[in-house]
Amino acid sequence: MKVMIVEDEMLIAMELENEVETAGHQVVGTAMNRHQAFDLVERERPDFAFVDVHLQDGPTGLDVGRDIAARGIPYVFVSGNIKRIPEDFAGALGAIEKPYTINGMKNALDYISAVVAGDEDVTPPVSLVLAADWEAISMRRHR
Repeated sequence: MKVMIVEDEMLIAMELENEVETAGHQVVGTAMNRHQAFDLVERERPDFAFVDVHLQDGPTGLDVGRDIAARGIPYVFVSGNIKRIPEDFAGALGAIEKPYTINGMKNALDYISAVVAGDEDVTPPVSLVLAADWEAISMRRHR
């Protein structure tokens, strides 16, 4: 699977890249802002993306996510504050909250790989908040 990383914190991007490659996938590039992300999508056509909500140029990860989703590329948010994600999840499959564990990211990546490959019989890991579950989480948060 060709994976794009949209993350402005270099150490986190490098760690995520290592985890993706260790899992047997190819990282096609890392973007630190909206413009780099749009260029990378055009140039590399990734199969999947990890997207941070807050990038160098502000909370533009939401714009990046919407653009990626409009192109039919599945993605998940990786964010230190998943409360910033809108209720419609901006087209994301889900979110992974920072800080995450290496095991949690590996389990999420295994699940994502299976979903992207078309396997619908996989169980999502607890490290991944799915968009489908967000409504219930949001309702509990507002009570």
